[in-house]
Amino acid sequence: MVSTRDWIPAGVDVTSPNVARIYDYWLGGSHNFETDRATADHLERTLPWIRQSVRLNRAFLGRAVRFMLAQGIRQFLDLGAGIPTVGNVHEIAQREVPEARVVYVDKEAVAVAHGELLLAGDDRTAVLHADVRDVAGVLKSAEVRRLIDFAEPVGLLCLLLLHWIPDEDDPAGLVRAYQEPLPPGSLLAFTHVTSDAHQESFAAASDQMAARRGEVPHTRSHDEILGLLGDLTLVEPGLVGCGSWRPAGPTDIAEDPAWNELIYAGVARKS
Repeated sequence: MVSTRDWIPAGVDVTSPNVARIYDYWLGGSHNFETDRATADHLERTLPWIRQSVRLNRAFLGRAVRFMLAQGIRQFLDLGAGIPTVGNVHEIAQREVPEARVVYVDKEAVAVAHGELLLAGDDRTAVLHADVRDVAGVLKSAEVRRLIDFAEPVGLLCLLLLHWIPDEDDPAGLVRAYQEPLPPGSLLAFTHVTSDAHQESFAAASDQMAARRGEVPHTRSHDEILGLLGDLTLVEPGLVGCGSWRPAGPTDIAEDPAWNELIYAGVARKS
């Protein structure tokens, strides 16, 4: 039996909050520390809709993966995947297409350690400990070379990732670098926190994260997010609020319509 502490790698800082573990907490997971929970609760007092927003993001993930499967995608590269929890890419994809292959990439040691435990024995899924900004390192890794065939379309996922990439690190160039080796027909699914609404609340939340030594997101407008996509073509309905992208039922949409628009979401195709 695996100890409940075996997913904590040696040397991990348990005193500073971490985005992946905060996200896990908001989704009802158990792979987080007291500092993550305290920070998450504090942020919710400033952004009372944030827990609902990350759950809308998780619902969008499911719809995006199923859309990709319907387009013939059978292999997925999930960048900044976070801590694998219920409803992750491999569960959704392999439930419908058992031969589907998935590589998760994250720089957070706890996320990777938990992923390795969860995925042990699954030869169609792998987890890679890497910074997504090291594009060559990711694409040339043993995990990607084993599971991803660049002669066939790939489903690339960047959910709640790009707003952690500051402008000086060229997020548009990062998207372009990952798309360049992919064949036509490949799809990119992404979500991005927006500053188009609740600017003062987001600014206050960013100050709180900085004060607690946590990462601070770089919120962007609708037009700025469109600019990250380069030559990719958005599929319908385009770049919209997370809850408004092809909702399949009431659980995909927040009760308050304004909450559906706090995270932009979209799927784009490489021609």
